[in-house]
Amino acid sequence: MHGITRKDRRAVLVAGGSGFIGSHLVDRLLQRTDLERLVVVDNLWTGSRQNLAHFDDPRLSLEVESAEIFATSQRFDEIIHLASPASPRWYMSDPARTIRANISGAFNLLGLLKPGGRFCFSSTSEVYGDPLVSPQPESYRGSVDCTGPRSSYDESKRCTEALLFETQRTQGLDVRVVRLFNVYGPRTRIDDGRAISNFISQALTTGVLTVYGDGLQSRSWGYVDDIVDGLERFFWRDNISYRGPLNIGNDYEVPVLEIAKFICSLVPGSSIVHHEPVPQDPTNRCPDLTLAKRILPGWEAATGYRDGIRQTLEWFQSQLAAPAAAQA
Repeated sequence: MHGITRKDRRAVLVAGGSGFIGSHLVDRLLQRTDLERLVVVDNLWTGSRQNLAHFDDPRLSLEVESAEIFATSQRFDEIIHLASPASPRWYMSDPARTIRANISGAFNLLGLLKPGGRFCFSSTSEVYGDPLVSPQPESYRGSVDCTGPRSSYDESKRCTEALLFETQRTQGLDVRVVRLFNVYGPRTRIDDGRAISNFISQALTTGVLTVYGDGLQSRSWGYVDDIVDGLERFFWRDNISYRGPLNIGNDYEVPVLEIAKFICSLVPGSSIVHHEPVPQDPTNRCPDLTLAKRILPGWEAATGYRDGIRQTLEWFQSQLAAPAAAQA
């Protein structure tokens, strides 16, 4: 971008920017030549300072605070709201906190947006519940149990979508909403608890991978670089009038058991045990990407799960090796 004037320079806030996906988005934001200031707001519940440790950029600052109570006199041209745990292990452990992060976080952050600014929200495929149609298009209204064990996450995402689209309808808010399907890759917490990260950490520690049920439940595994490519294009890079919701994910389904077997093949000596199924664990999850391919021509989740898992495994190995090396 050449010839950027002072008035064209942007102040951006990323809530949850030290988390897994958030820190990858920070990577992309700092490549922008129109970026004047980037504020990451994160209470470090599931995020980590380490995810931002490789940055040395005076435009970037970290505010350790919850999105729902963060206060500042600054106003922002763009706000990206990612401040919520995405793993059942974490959001089931503190449902009230999860609901506050999504809904109260959105209310508070909207007050920090400049007039005419853009608000981007990371919603989830969980809004489709245990789907009765596959693949799931954005028009599918879902099969969600509002009293079930996953409801704090599912319903707070759905409610936040309603808040944003109603604000757009009544006040003209410039909004962008994505529904992310299963994302994996480097910078996932070792104790994240979702399938791929859980299998890799188990393979590298106990050597025993836990598969719930028969493992035939399928997921669409999106490698983080591909997913962030889509987010970057939709949130700020492409000149798009569509506001969402937009499915972003990999539309190639692979059973959980196949993922576990492949990780076992990469870590000699590891094995699989089956446990009782998790209550209300969706049987399948696959995005209909018809709309995404029209809105983001040329974009796709191109990384196959084998290549993506190999790269993720290498990152986990480096993370587990670092404390051991320091102790030695």
